[in-house]
Amino acid sequence: MLIYSIMTSKAQLIQCELETYIDPVKREYLPKFFKTGKGQYGEGDRFLGIVVPHTRIVAKRYKDADYHTIDELLQSSWHECRLCALLILVERFKKANPEERKRIYEFYLSNTHRVNNWDLVDLSAPTIVGLYLQDKPRTDLVRLANSSLLWDQRIAIVANWTLIRKDDYMDVLALSELLLHHPHDLMQKAIGWMLREVGKRNKDILVQFLDRHSTVMPRTMLRYSIEKFPEDERQYYLKRKS
Repeated sequence: MLIYSIMTSKAQLIQCELETYIDPVKREYLPKFFKTGKGQYGEGDRFLGIVVPHTRIVAKRYKDADYHTIDELLQSSWHECRLCALLILVERFKKANPEERKRIYEFYLSNTHRVNNWDLVDLSAPTIVGLYLQDKPRTDLVRLANSSLLWDQRIAIVANWTLIRKDDYMDVLALSELLLHHPHDLMQKAIGWMLREVGKRNKDILVQFLDRHSTVMPRTMLRYSIEKFPEDERQYYLKRKS
């Protein structure tokens, strides 16, 4: 009981430090920005009102926190506590040895149900999942893409940001085809974003993908993917879609 009490107090201490950065204006604004109303993608999420740079400060200060503390933060109903837990993992992953990276990766994948808003995914998946899988099989990405959870699916796509920057495109193209008809705006934006990143590195690869799929891609996905194209090329693909 004493050990558990110490672990609990460590997580509470981290939350208390986070609370010193509360901005009342952000506390009112963030629930609306992250769509926490009934029926919206972030339904029920709660915000203290802390901006990401301040959460990073606390995460770096506690980057050596034990896994029980990180887990407790991840179970918090407060969005910023969950983000802090993920940023602690990100900080630790950067300098971890292979064995520790594997542990962080497996811990992350066992808690994806708590990585449950788009910023939580985007600030953690590329650095943890994408970086870990650089030299490994990508079966977990397919599993996540086939999950019924929106956030698992987003992790599968956004994790590729790290791989794309290493000119590793094949998985994101295959996953984009798998999720091509996804009905949710957040996923359409994520897939379009990753396709756009592919295009920055290799426009021919993106053009080949668009020539095959642009007529059936959701319009949001298409717009995001061609955002960096010259106007005449953008209009060409938008008219094909029409």
